[in-house]
Amino acid sequence: MSKFVSFFQNRRSQEGVIEELAEYISKTEPELRGFSDKNLYRMKKFYEIYRGFPILSTLLRELSWSHNLAIFSRSKTAEEREFYLNIAIREKYSFRELDRQISAGIYERTMLGNKALPAVVKNKFPNALNNFKDSYSFEFLKLPAEHSESDLQKGLLKQLKDFILEIGKDFLFIGEEYRVQVGNSDFFIDLLFYHKGLQCLVAFELKADKFKPEHLGQLNFYLEALDRDVKKPNENPSIGILLCKDKDSEVVEYALSRTLQPTMIAQYKIQLPDKKLLQQKLHELFKEN
Repeated sequence: MSKFVSFFQNRRSQEGVIEELAEYISKTEPELRGFSDKNLYRMKKFYEIYRGFPILSTLLRELSWSHNLAIFSRSKTAEEREFYLNIAIREKYSFRELDRQISAGIYERTMLGNKALPAVVKNKFPNALNNFKDSYSFEFLKLPAEHSESDLQKGLLKQLKDFILEIGKDFLFIGEEYRVQVGNSDFFIDLLFYHKGLQCLVAFELKADKFKPEHLGQLNFYLEALDRDVKKPNENPSIGILLCKDKDSEVVEYALSRTLQPTMIAQYKIQLPDKKLLQQKLHELFKEN
């Protein structure tokens, strides 16, 4: 280290210092690796970005340099960097998983999801923020544009690991076509999960078409059945998520305005979303508020 300090002290100008430092290290410490001029520029940028945020220093140390490099080089704001630092640690993302989530715009989709959380969900689950998204990306299913609900369900079950990575590792899978009996009739919930953090059952209903208000009645019925007959006394009320291929935001707002059940309506995509479009939507949403 003293050699490097001496190197800087002996310089009269800082122009070209990175390139010269890289060359100096290569000559004086040939056994050291990872100190090319390109990497030194990254280290300098890393320092400049985070020196004003000492509160993040603990988080930075919990991730590899590759993780940190992906986050600080691909995030536009301090809030976005903090989000990715926290979620990468909480979800224990590999570098590949983190790279995919950044490409899929999980930050923007989660922030949009927070804004779209119905009041009933916020009231019953004060810590629900950052647990749900306004849209989900299922590009890993490689489904054709025209597909059925059965195709979607089979694909999600076949690639359950990727599905849970997309929705969050706090979701524990309980079963498909989960049967609830009401009176003398049997009803089947497409996918049933348990959320560890929120301590509640989460029912997913899949619709391979555009959202219709009547879809909500079916989901609310399932939530009532779960709360009466399946939920344990120590657990929170069940949450319902209606996953649709498309939705009209105004129709969704009207449909949810008088709903007393904690239900959400989200869109799913079968290809990676356009990050620029997500960023624009997020910018417009925050501008309105």
